[in-house]
Amino acid sequence: MPPIRPRPAPGPPSPSPSRTSQTVALVRAELLRPCTPEGDPEAQRRLCAGMAPVGAFPLRAHLAARTRFIDERVLVAIGRDVDQIVLLGAGYDDRSLRFRAPGVRFFELDHPDTQADKHRRLAVRPADLTGVTLAPADFRTDDVAAVLAAAGHRSDRPSLFLAEGLLVYLDEETIVALLGAARARSAPGSALVATLAVHPDGIDSSTVVRRANAARPQSGTEPWRTILPTRHHLGLLSRAGWSALDVVDDAAVDPSALPGRSLLVVAGPADRVVAGPADRVVAGARRTPIGAGRHPPGAGRVRATLVRNPLFATEE
Repeated sequence: MPPIRPRPAPGPPSPSPSRTSQTVALVRAELLRPCTPEGDPEAQRRLCAGMAPVGAFPLRAHLAARTRFIDERVLVAIGRDVDQIVLLGAGYDDRSLRFRAPGVRFFELDHPDTQADKHRRLAVRPADLTGVTLAPADFRTDDVAAVLAAAGHRSDRPSLFLAEGLLVYLDEETIVALLGAARARSAPGSALVATLAVHPDGIDSSTVVRRANAARPQSGTEPWRTILPTRHHLGLLSRAGWSALDVVDDAAVDPSALPGRSLLVVAGPADRVVAGPADRVVAGARRTPIGAGRHPPGAGRVRATLVRNPLFATEE
């Protein structure tokens, strides 16, 4: 299956793109974020053009925290010569445009309906799409490793895999299959950054999921499926061949986020790293991230500029 690349001529709107992904993009367009010298600081705003406005968004602080955390890891990876960034469940993420850098390829995977709508939006708004590949994939049924291979992803080059705000929408077996496919495409030097929805031990997970969905307007079409205790959730990563190196409660990144609900995890291929205790969560300080200690001071960094979206008056 060849990769889908944006074309100059726009197509019809997608019949059912993810409204949740659109909401995330609209809120993220308000944030103060870095941008590489070659990147487009207006990319998120352009992708959001014409989307229905967002009302109250109670998870705003969590989104701000994970955005800041993952942006930082993308820039560090690029600075350390990781030249493939794979966005699993990309939605309307703008990092392939915002963090464009010479020699770096971005692979965006998501449901065909959402990908078709993003394809259309990219086609009608001028953008430098060098190194950007959109590949449709239904994570419930498709062979993600095969999708990546067909899109031109190289398994002999290091990759940074991102699973941001995605796993909560998948059942446990699909999570293991998806992350296992990413592991199968991982060369030495690869890493995974994922967000995990968690709850305290001693509570029935199905009850937590049911109550959480009852409070979500999009639960009918895009229900949450997996919220687990920390140890159980990290166990899914382990089953897929990943070992957690850095586990951070997102409230440590943004104090306005409620603690104990969402974890930010950096993991490496299990047979290539020595992991710490799988159930340890760092509240204030982080464990050493992948690759740390192997570069002299100042190495492995990409010069980036913080850019505030001029259409919004709120800085995060």
